[in-house]
Amino acid sequence: MVDRFVRVQTTAGQVCYGTLQLNREVIVWDAAPWLHGQPTPQVLRPDAYQLLAPCSPSKIVAVGRNYPKHAAEMGSTVPTEPLIFLKPPTTVQAPGAPIWYPPQVGQLDYEGELAVVIGERTRACTPAEALSHIWGYTVANDVTARDIQQREQQWTRSKGFDTFCPLGPWIVRHVASDARLQTFVNDAPQPMQSATIDQMVFSPAKLVSFISYVMTLLPGDVILTGTPEGIGSLKVGDRVRVEVEGIGSLVSIVTTPETPWTPSLERIY
Repeated sequence: MVDRFVRVQTTAGQVCYGTLQLNREVIVWDAAPWLHGQPTPQVLRPDAYQLLAPCSPSKIVAVGRNYPKHAAEMGSTVPTEPLIFLKPPTTVQAPGAPIWYPPQVGQLDYEGELAVVIGERTRACTPAEALSHIWGYTVANDVTARDIQQREQQWTRSKGFDTFCPLGPWIVRHVASDARLQTFVNDAPQPMQSATIDQMVFSPAKLVSFISYVMTLLPGDVILTGTPEGIGSLKVGDRVRVEVEGIGSLVSIVTTPETPWTPSLERIY
């Protein structure tokens, strides 16, 4: 079984890292694994914790138009170098937790993506060096207020609302270069998005290298590697599921900010 690295909150309120077992028990680690944490004797039963986003990044660096067909559906061309922007850490949302539909947003879109988790302080590295700075991979949804994005010159507001970066459900150390990414909405049998990650214009290693010449990346930081074609809109009540082969599924429910929410394992697994 591939190790699945998680971040959880216990029923007593303790936040800790661990590895998820097939029976859903969590072996607790004494620190984040990319900070040289080690397993401890403590084991959490499935009813003793809630899954959080698998890391707590100081920043989220996202990449636009990194799949040619997505660039085309947006009426744009592929950039000659990575087009990067930032999402604030407050956009991060746990697997199974809701995506809020803000009242000032007219069109809320999903964007399923492969996310890269940085394992060590990274500055001015080559693509070859970047491979050793990538600690692992997880799944993300770069939720976007499309109407705001289309009328503003920069993307901070359209990409930066609270809950606009569901992340998880866990991290794996490696992913196949041709792993398939798919996004499903509600009970539709066919995916809204479906592409292999080798269709990216700029590979994860090239993205890490490029970004590292702009800003220092810190352990636990996240890079969203871009979304394939097939983006679409969501409404309140929709259930969106992003899957990356070899990692797992990230499920979110769209709600209004005022809607109470209770964690549910069904929404996560």
